[in-house]
Amino acid sequence: MPQPNPKQLRQMQQNMMRQLEAAQGNLATQEVEGSAGGGAVTARANGQQRVTGISIEPEVLEEGVELLSDLVLAAVNDALDRSRELAARSMESLLPPGLLPPGLR
Repeated sequence: MPQPNPKQLRQMQQNMMRQLEAAQGNLATQEVEGSAGGGAVTARANGQQRVTGISIEPEVLEEGVELLSDLVLAAVNDALDRSRELAARSMESLLPPGLLPPGLR
C-alpha cells in the first residue's frame, strides 16, 4: 500500500482533530449517574468527568455526617467511573483498533 503524501497526512490529522473536538463537545452534553446506598445518594457527571449534580434522600440525613460523607463519596466515584467509560467508548470510535490508551479502556 502506498504511503500518503505530506498533504494527505495533514488533511487526515485535521480531520481527526475536528472529530476529536466534536466528540469532546458531545461528551460535555452527555450525563451519567452514579449512586450509593441503594439510590439514597446519586451523583451526575458529564462525559468530561465534571460532577453536575448530587441528590440526597432526606432520610439519609438522619444517619449522621460520616455515613452521608461515605455515600456521597461512593456516588461521585461511581458517576466518574461511568463518565470515564462513556468517554472511552466515544474515543474508541475515533481511533483505529488497538490505539486506545490503556487508561481509557
